[in-house]
Amino acid sequence: MVMTDNLSGERRRQGRIEVVCGSMFSGKTEELIRRMKRAKFAKQKVEIFKPSIDTRYSDEDVVSHDQNVIHSTPIDSSGNILLLASDIEVVGIDEAQFLDEGLVGVCNQLANNGVRVIVAGLDMDYQGVPFGPIPALCAIADEVTKVHAICVKCGALAYVSHRLVANNRRVLLGEQQEYEPLCRECYQKALEAEGATHPEDDTEEDRQTATAPSHNH
Repeated sequence: MVMTDNLSGERRRQGRIEVVCGSMFSGKTEELIRRMKRAKFAKQKVEIFKPSIDTRYSDEDVVSHDQNVIHSTPIDSSGNILLLASDIEVVGIDEAQFLDEGLVGVCNQLANNGVRVIVAGLDMDYQGVPFGPIPALCAIADEVTKVHAICVKCGALAYVSHRLVANNRRVLLGEQQEYEPLCRECYQKALEAEGATHPEDDTEEDRQTATAPSHNH
């Protein structure tokens, strides 16, 4: 927690928003867990939240792909965070791309009240389109960390999570059977091989259709 001296010499907390974003398999959740555990070690009051639809590894725990675990509170909407985070010094939010746009205002309010907010999430969906509240959170964040997976085709830094299964729903929970990290060049080659349209060629109607949520794993 960042601390500063005020005029009376007392110490006060300085609220801030930290965003950790990138493609799947890039270590976002791993970094979130690391920062939260450091805060707990420093005897700070912490609480971590995740969307209730994310039940891939656990209904309640936040679990990284490397099986690191930290207990969390599942929520259905961003507004629940304000109700549940009273008297908390550090708030963590995993898979934030699945939450509503109100998360931006919630994070701002928490930070303005002196809370350190750490948000992890996908910055783009499988079509390379900015995902949920993450882009807006990056804009207002005090610090943005973009992490990268490694392209499974060529070993370069990955750019996007390429979906391997035929499903045009935007929200499709999955793992390595459903997604692979690809660099920009290999992603374009994959799209050409599939005969797929590029994201910028999609109509607005197509994108709306693709946002229907799914609880498939």
